[in-house]
Amino acid sequence: MTTGGAGAGNTGVERIFTGLGVSSGIAIGPAYIVQLDRPKAPVFSITDVEGEQARFAAAVDEVRIDLEALKDSAAALPDTAAEEITLLLEAHLAMISGSRLIRFALKKIADDKCNAEAALDHAVRDIADQFRALKDNYIAARIDDVEAVGNRLMRALLKLPYMALDSVPVGGIVLAKEISPADTALLDPRRFIGLGTVHGGAAGHTAIMARSLGLPAVLGLDPAALEGHQGEMLIVDGTGGRIILNPAAETLRDYEARRTAAEAARTALAKLATAPAVTTDGTEVILRANLEIPREVDAILAAGGQGIGLFRTEFLYMNRATLPTEDEQFEAMAGVVRAMQGAPVTFRTLDIGGDKLAKSVGEYLGESVNPALGLRAIRLSLKEPHLLRAQMRAILRAGALGPIRILLPMVTTADEVEQSRKIMRESYKELQKQGVQVPPQLPPLGTMIEIPAAALSADSLAAVSDFFALGTNDLIQYTVAIDRGDDQVAALYNPLNPAVLRLIEFTIEAARRTGIPICICGEMGADPRYTPLLLGLGIREFSMGFSSLLRVKERIRQLSLTGAEEHAAEVMNQYEPQRITDLVHRYTP
Repeated sequence: MTTGGAGAGNTGVERIFTGLGVSSGIAIGPAYIVQLDRPKAPVFSITDVEGEQARFAAAVDEVRIDLEALKDSAAALPDTAAEEITLLLEAHLAMISGSRLIRFALKKIADDKCNAEAALDHAVRDIADQFRALKDNYIAARIDDVEAVGNRLMRALLKLPYMALDSVPVGGIVLAKEISPADTALLDPRRFIGLGTVHGGAAGHTAIMARSLGLPAVLGLDPAALEGHQGEMLIVDGTGGRIILNPAAETLRDYEARRTAAEAARTALAKLATAPAVTTDGTEVILRANLEIPREVDAILAAGGQGIGLFRTEFLYMNRATLPTEDEQFEAMAGVVRAMQGAPVTFRTLDIGGDKLAKSVGEYLGESVNPALGLRAIRLSLKEPHLLRAQMRAILRAGALGPIRILLPMVTTADEVEQSRKIMRESYKELQKQGVQVPPQLPPLGTMIEIPAAALSADSLAAVSDFFALGTNDLIQYTVAIDRGDDQVAALYNPLNPAVLRLIEFTIEAARRTGIPICICGEMGADPRYTPLLLGLGIREFSMGFSSLLRVKERIRQLSLTGAEEHAAEVMNQYEPQRITDLVHRYTP
């Protein structure tokens, strides 16, 4: 939805777009429209073949210079991001240096007497089709690179500005059609101050990363939001779910005042960093953080995080063509364990597949009609046990430096846990025989409950698990059959669906009967509105993006356990979703 009005004091017109506010806060700054799609190619005949080939060669040179400049600027980014971007840019540079793509386009110009744009478009589509036909997943993963280079070349030929995620200047606000799970690793909060996309839902990976990094974000925008101008003043209202292009002077003053008030509230909230998360009647709650990328560690410690409840290891596999070695994984993990200064770190094994793709494991992922229900996460790790073994060895080595736990994603059966435990034990013994330092005993091995089948069989899983972690993002998605990243149905994604709440309650009760710890590490646990309900159901350990830690702690310190339990009992006696929503959202201690 969009509205407009005259912008007082501005040369343009104020335009307001509404969407899903997925990460709270207000950002005010210049808009940078990231063009990740290739414009349509014009098609016409030419007579000067050499001249057209020269025009194409000039575009290639222009793109090469741009890529080299980006590679140089990438060195200033944090180490992990710098390495990821450099590898990507080197692959793209290789592709424009006399590659098949370039040769194909030049030949097409000569053979068909067509313009360079049409020849390039044909070359990209032909190579992509040939790669798909090979039925090789690693080769198929290169299609993205071919199309990305083709995009840059097309824009150079058409003299259209190209803005990519890795070229947004410091202090910019990103506007894009969508941001892939791999590209979210490039969302450095030291560079970006906010973002808005056309596609995406509140529980998708772009939203999760935005919340984790504290970036105000609005998704599900009207595509017309991308029709603005580079550098145009933009407001992102992540709380209200609006972006405002070219705001009127009065609007700007209003939002500047809101931002100042929000910053004052954050400053006051920061004083709780060292305060305990304890209810008014003395119940202590553990608050840990989900870790997307290592650079978040300092922010987690500053927010008073009591450890890492979920270390997402898949970032190590993204934006690279080859698998990370055991040593590379160990170095990244060891750095986090050391930085946490004795607070426990929970490493989740590789969760690749579905909407999270990594070129480095592309050759192991078969084609699937529905990737969300296909080979992914623990299924992939057990099908290709060398992947899990390398991870286990790296994690166990890191465990010699501080307390750790290991968490298995997308578990369905007890057998998957037992197979994984066997690989963990074998890896532990191998390292001992090799004289490699490991923990004095095997670390706890936990199960993520994020599939309805796992929740319904929680008793059997509890018997073979050392702890549970409720992954509510996927649990909700699979229970209500709604793709959490699809903006067309994102509004129907409801954590308070009665079926979801029953599965959560059933899982908590199974953990309680068996006597194993249970935490919640999905986005539901990061929303203070749900804290009383989750506390009342029996959750005593939360893990979330660091930007939510203090808000949840503040909520806990306002609650009594007795009141939370009474609230949970009242909610669980309901069956009508709107009634449940009203009870939860209006609850006050």
